[in-house]
Amino acid sequence: MSLPKTARVASRPVRSAPLQAASLRQTRRAHATETAEDYVEAIADLTLAMGEARVVDLAHRLGVTHVTVNHTLARLQRAGYLSALPYRAIFLTPHGQRLAKICQQRHEIVVAFLQALGVPPKIAERDAEGIEHHVSPRTLAAFARHLAQ
Repeated sequence: MSLPKTARVASRPVRSAPLQAASLRQTRRAHATETAEDYVEAIADLTLAMGEARVVDLAHRLGVTHVTVNHTLARLQRAGYLSALPYRAIFLTPHGQRLAKICQQRHEIVVAFLQALGVPPKIAERDAEGIEHHVSPRTLAAFARHLAQ
């Protein structure tokens, strides 16, 4: 797909080094928390739908192996987001529940905003999975204000 001449990168103003550095720092912070957010959101969804979340269910939902899930769960348990025992259900702590609620609300706003722009629902859901982790609180609030109008 080719961009119109006015949208090509060459016509874009050059960003300042401090602005670019701040943007990249924000992106790295978002990447660092992305996995935790995906996991707590999936655990909350599974718990609501099935009464519990299990390693096999998380692996299926997130498209990863059970080994990956176990390693990530151990890290999230150390961080205080969940409680889990080997071969048992996984439950979110109050800290994990708060994060899951924030993630779910952010996801819903991004999906609704994309759909308001005319993006088809399936594509909006898929695209929101990436955008939701990187959108700033200020931009998210702007999305919500736009949707409320």
